[in-house]
Amino acid sequence: MYQILVADAISEEGLYPLLNDTNAEIIQKKTDDPEVDLSTIEALLVRSATKVTDELMAEMPKLKIIARAGVGVDNIDVPAATKRGIIVINAPDGNTISTAEHTFAMMASLMRNIPQAHSSVKNLEWKRNQYVGTELFGKSLGIVGMGRIGSEIAKRAKVFGMSVLVFDPFLTKERAVKLGVESSSLDEILQRSDIITVHTPLTPETRGIINEEALKKTKKGVRLLNCARGGIIDEQDLAKYVANGHVGGVALDVFETEPPGEHPLLKYDNVIVTPHLGASTKEAQLNVATQVAKEVRTYFEGNPVSNSINLPAISKDIYEKIQPFYQISKQIGNILTQCVKEGVHELSITYSGSVTDLETAYLTKAMLSGFFKGRIDVNVNEVNALLTAKERGITVGEKISTDAFGYDNCISVTAKGEENAFTVRGTFIDHYGPRIVYLNGFNIDFLPEGNLLYIQHMDRPGVIGHVGQVLGDHHINIATMQVGRKQAGGEAIMVLAFDKPLSDKELSLLNNLDEIVSINPIIL
Repeated sequence: MYQILVADAISEEGLYPLLNDTNAEIIQKKTDDPEVDLSTIEALLVRSATKVTDELMAEMPKLKIIARAGVGVDNIDVPAATKRGIIVINAPDGNTISTAEHTFAMMASLMRNIPQAHSSVKNLEWKRNQYVGTELFGKSLGIVGMGRIGSEIAKRAKVFGMSVLVFDPFLTKERAVKLGVESSSLDEILQRSDIITVHTPLTPETRGIINEEALKKTKKGVRLLNCARGGIIDEQDLAKYVANGHVGGVALDVFETEPPGEHPLLKYDNVIVTPHLGASTKEAQLNVATQVAKEVRTYFEGNPVSNSINLPAISKDIYEKIQPFYQISKQIGNILTQCVKEGVHELSITYSGSVTDLETAYLTKAMLSGFFKGRIDVNVNEVNALLTAKERGITVGEKISTDAFGYDNCISVTAKGEENAFTVRGTFIDHYGPRIVYLNGFNIDFLPEGNLLYIQHMDRPGVIGHVGQVLGDHHINIATMQVGRKQAGGEAIMVLAFDKPLSDKELSLLNNLDEIVSINPIIL
């Protein structure tokens, strides 16, 4: 008999898989309820209300799994859970349809002035001429981010007779054709779309992706929607463009700070808002509850779970042997996804040296989980990594080689896109840790962690000095610098590490140096 604490209000119907399990004892109380003996709890089910901190987990020594009945896990200290060997799971696709439908409802309401007209009639007014709307039929819809939700919105838009433009750097041409959408650059989306909706995860790259510079490029009268994550659209910049009449309407279900309080956008009649209701349907709440309940039961039956946020449970002996290579595999995948700015159709992994004595299939899945991080809008782990790759038309190949390039062990991964290929090699050295030793044609040696900047440049005297001068003028300290070149006077690279990420302005100044070919921030 294992004890499960359901700490937040979760659909009882959704809990049936556990309630009907004779081996499970369900306790539905708050974590601070004096009647709850936390020391005996083995599974914890929460929504967003309960904050699962390291301190709380310390009071639950038998805790093996935390289940979040929803997508976001911001209320759970995932690194602390991982350190304690506790699996964290969520329900990544339980609210896909709910959020897609809410977005479409917001879009229709925005175009037809439904909330404003509703309020007017409620106030005993009848102003038909004031609320003349605009049809969706024939309009261009720009979707930023083509994950599960973006794909569902595209399907619905096509039924309504809309043309669909998609900006997703990782969308392949084949998948775009299959979905019946036009793969476009962000600038094309901005310039051609009558309506723009965002559906990406909130990452350093997507934060403020729709800002003042982007808004300048949009059509006059454009409508914008955000039912994804607050912060993807810069709300202060957006308020300026609503005020000057350039933006014709806005629909928001999320804000950077929730609740938003006295927000400048709330005073405009052509801005409609809802209090983060994207996942708030009976069906979605039932779906996420059922999904995590089944996952918890699956775990206690001794089977692997499919929606783990962190490292799945493995034996201590295997974990200790594979952990160093697990980390470097994940870092290689993460570096690749930040360097390859196009759709990828093939990932080739080569293992050589002592690492071939281990379970390399597990390392391949770890690499994929790093590769998909920030690239798609769902969490990918070692359990669902291969399925995620298959769903996106990415071929994954794995082979063993005798050539370890002079190292005791080596992991080499090549990502092949529609136009280019990119290769990263890494190794783990005892007493030194993980190292990246090859970056797309250049031998190099750097620690894959923190805030990095990968610079491609021509090998000319003074290049390093010019880079240092720009950084010094802005009081930026370089933590480490590693360089590599193929031949004197030819192409070269440098990888710099900083205590914090560089600003867009600082990156622009570096990119404008004559000798610089390209720059690429990498955050690990």
